[in-house]
Amino acid sequence: MRHETGSSVLTRTATVLPRYLAVAYTLLVVYASLHPFSGWRDNGISLFVYLQAAWPRYWTAFDIVVNVLAYLPLGFLWASAFRPWRGRLVAVLLALLLGGSLSLLLETTQNFLPSRVASNVDLATNLCGVLLGALTGGRWGAALLDGGRLHALAHRLIGDSAQAHSGLILLAVWLLSQLNPEILLFGNGDLRSLLGEQAAVLAASYAVEHFPWIEAGIAAGNTLAIGLICSCLWRIRPRLLTLLVILLALLMKSFSLTVLASTASVAWATRGSLMGLFVGLLLWLLASPLPYVWRRVLAAMVLMLATVFVNLAPENPYLAASLQAWRQGHFLNFNGLTRLASSVWPFLALPWLMLLRQNLTGERHR
Repeated sequence: MRHETGSSVLTRTATVLPRYLAVAYTLLVVYASLHPFSGWRDNGISLFVYLQAAWPRYWTAFDIVVNVLAYLPLGFLWASAFRPWRGRLVAVLLALLLGGSLSLLLETTQNFLPSRVASNVDLATNLCGVLLGALTGGRWGAALLDGGRLHALAHRLIGDSAQAHSGLILLAVWLLSQLNPEILLFGNGDLRSLLGEQAAVLAASYAVEHFPWIEAGIAAGNTLAIGLICSCLWRIRPRLLTLLVILLALLMKSFSLTVLASTASVAWATRGSLMGLFVGLLLWLLASPLPYVWRRVLAAMVLMLATVFVNLAPENPYLAASLQAWRQGHFLNFNGLTRLASSVWPFLALPWLMLLRQNLTGERHR
């Protein structure tokens, strides 16, 4: 019987990571471009008339740079994903064709959204971003992703299984959700916009003095859950890497609040959230020696409980007032994207935990 060596397995699975990242980033671009997905209507004009429009009267360098940077990773990732199959030149052309077609489709679709304006300038800058990304991916994608340094690092940290790579993407979505300034510390899974008035009545029934305890429960439960999920993912230095992930999440949370208001960078550090963070870290350290299966079960249970707390928590009046002005303007797309990541993350993490069939860390089952 023929046995594969570690190097052959690494080579065989090398293209999985760029493909996963490319698909995930494409979905993010689609969502950000069509958010808020409401008010669809036909304005009665030709779908492609915007392609012949004159240079817009009002534009900023910020808009152009953002459009280029938003599509640059798209070109880079797809060129990296195509390169092992079709070679460098064809990979660049395919990435440019895919990215350009996607931008054209999304810009044209924006004709049906009242909160969007189809723009030939946006299309042109998006194409520039795709081209720059595709050229970069064709040149350095293999060195970084396709069996290169980043892939080798991912192989060392999490292994090469599809479950491990999907777990890494899940962790990236969790970090992205921390850029949503609307939520309490680590408070993902808010579905009150779908539950309607009934959820609002439940949240309003809590007295003010109960809020710090609910906030602490949310922070503690989610800290414990993310710690246990990381312990199922990392193959080396699990405690150190988990602490670094949590620290990075706190920095990203501070950044999102700084964008909201320059003086609010540590507004998340309330009495309730700090108490919950400390309790969550302590419980994670106590639970980390548990057998692998029990860590998965505990992470799922705590995540469900914390999500219930999120949907029962009263509204934070400070954030509600501050967000009225912040939601408008250049960050509308990004705010919608982070809100989506925040809302759906627990419901992505639960299936991942339940569908794990092997111990990703490589340790023996106890």
